[in-house]
Amino acid sequence: MLGTVEFGAAVVVADFEAGIGTLVRLGGEAVDVLIVVVEPTPRSIEVGQRAVALARQRDIDRVIVLANRVVDQTDIARIAVAFDGSEIVVVPHDEAIVDAERRGVAPLDASPGAPAVTALVNLGLTLA
Repeated sequence: MLGTVEFGAAVVVADFEAGIGTLVRLGGEAVDVLIVVVEPTPRSIEVGQRAVALARQRDIDRVIVLANRVVDQTDIARIAVAFDGSEIVVVPHDEAIVDAERRGVAPLDASPGAPAVTALVNLGLTLA
């Protein structure tokens, strides 16, 4: 279980299944940063809000809401209202990501300058 591992100075990035199940079982002491990925849809926002609330109950200091597949300013506004006061990173909908996924290659390798890739690289730099 991730919560029982001694990491020291190691950095571990874990991609958990959608929903809040893993977060319910994971103690906040094992988490430095939690990135909650949401899409600008009512269901995704609802689950994301529950995840952010649970993370705060678990005393996770830094919670980032990653607004994924954002198409326009309406999407950004919907996320901003739903997660008022949260740190939000916007990743635009990007056909380069869709194309890379279809080809089975990493978007960073296929289109390193694509807007979505740039947003994710910039997020990574803030975490380093």
